[in-house]
Amino acid sequence: MDNAVKRPSTVFWVIAVLAVLWNLVGVLSYLADAFMSLDDLAQLPEDQQKLYAVRPAWVTGAFAIAVWAGLLGSIALLFRKKWAKTLYIISFLGVIVQNVYQFFLSNTFEVFGKSAMVFPVIIIIISILLVLYSKKLHEKGILS
Repeated sequence: MDNAVKRPSTVFWVIAVLAVLWNLVGVLSYLADAFMSLDDLAQLPEDQQKLYAVRPAWVTGAFAIAVWAGLLGSIALLFRKKWAKTLYIISFLGVIVQNVYQFFLSNTFEVFGKSAMVFPVIIIIISILLVLYSKKLHEKGILS
């Protein structure tokens, strides 16, 4: 019976660092969005200003949960903690809630165009991959 935690590969470290950087960008994006000044908001086109005005607080909350849980999950991954998986699942749920609003409950893509769908889809895919990767690492005994 080998209960020792296994050593991760170089690929693990590359993915873990990239995950931290990816989620830091998400946190910065959230902070820029949540703390946009009235002057900055006034400089946006009128249709974009309206999107901000009608966006429910729960969407901003889901955005916050997605990015902060993602960042904490990535830090946990870097430190090889098994709770990275739980944090990534929480982050993924935040991503889904936020994007349900963007895709189905708002006119976001009418305002920004269909090409604006690409980045949210990439975010969803990366969120799924991080959940699956952390699950795989836990099963292999790399996370403790």
